[in-house]
Amino acid sequence: MKLDLKIQPLSSWITAKAQPLLIAGPCSAETEDQLVATAHLLAATGKVTALRAGIWKPRTRPGEFEGIGSIGLEWLKRAKAETGLPTAVEVATAKHVEEALKAGVDILWVGARSTANPFTVQEIADALKGSDVPVMVKNPVNPDISLWIGALERINNAGITKLAAIHRGFSSYEKTAFRNEPMWDLAINLKTHAPELPIICDPSHISGNRELIPYVSQKALDMDMQGLMIESHIDPSVAWTDAKQQVTPSALSELIDRLTLRQPEVVNTQVKDALAELRNKIDKIDDLVIQKLAERMKIVEQIGNYKKDNGITILQVNRWDEILQKRSNYGKALNLHADFTEKLLELIHSESIRKQTEIMNAGQGEAPVQEQLTHS
Repeated sequence: MKLDLKIQPLSSWITAKAQPLLIAGPCSAETEDQLVATAHLLAATGKVTALRAGIWKPRTRPGEFEGIGSIGLEWLKRAKAETGLPTAVEVATAKHVEEALKAGVDILWVGARSTANPFTVQEIADALKGSDVPVMVKNPVNPDISLWIGALERINNAGITKLAAIHRGFSSYEKTAFRNEPMWDLAINLKTHAPELPIICDPSHISGNRELIPYVSQKALDMDMQGLMIESHIDPSVAWTDAKQQVTPSALSELIDRLTLRQPEVVNTQVKDALAELRNKIDKIDDLVIQKLAERMKIVEQIGNYKKDNGITILQVNRWDEILQKRSNYGKALNLHADFTEKLLELIHSESIRKQTEIMNAGQGEAPVQEQLTHS
């Protein structure tokens, strides 16, 4: 279902002198000299669209550096006056909004922790009423697209039409190379709901270390995201917060130079025709896949009825292990990625369990709407 958001195009409220659109600056404004010096170096690259800096820092535990506070807004004003760069800060309360607007901050963003709390988002939205400031909304900490959408709707309902989303990854119990799992499919899902909504990527928070930032940045651009937000510090080794994921302005400039920009639209007629032919083949195969899945589910229903009539349990662990092993090996032989094959099989199996549960419970009251069994 498409979202009914009233949004102005990104190009109408932020001008990128270079591509890609790049919002950069230190994780935290630490001292006036640090912020202003970093801003000058970023401006000198000719690649930065706007200067970001954390003024109020929501920390996981008390006692950690929680931002320099309102005085940092004055430092931002100086940095803007000397470099000409528009400024951007995170806001988490109505007071933050009021102070940022009074200080002439050009762009506000709502952080991941705030997005996860509708009460906080509504407080911010109420404080924004009557203003015309651009607002960007980061995805919530946990992979919940409804919270992300809800936050965007609340801000939009407050009259903010200069609106964008920031993809910064999601928390996960599984420890991987990333600080926050990208879960690109959720960002794609949001884009499907709101095609007109600009989405920019925050590779710094997805990566958690500077070595991964180039990879995540290129991936984001290849996914047709409209820009990047990357943390940059004059000397990351002494940064007060998130030192590992910040890069120097010169390193940022080199990183941007190495990125490949690709066009979302096909211009070449020959290429367009070739793609159309290949996509037509995919459409036909997709139709067959859906048809075969439907046939499979008909057989699943027959099995469910047989199990019900003969008092057999729905879940047959040995059978599931056999399917998983055989099909995974088959998929591997056909050059399908093991993770993809396993996820596909689990999805099909989950639907099979749901159908059989429905048959077993027929006439015994309604089963839960979304009963799912997971298997390790």
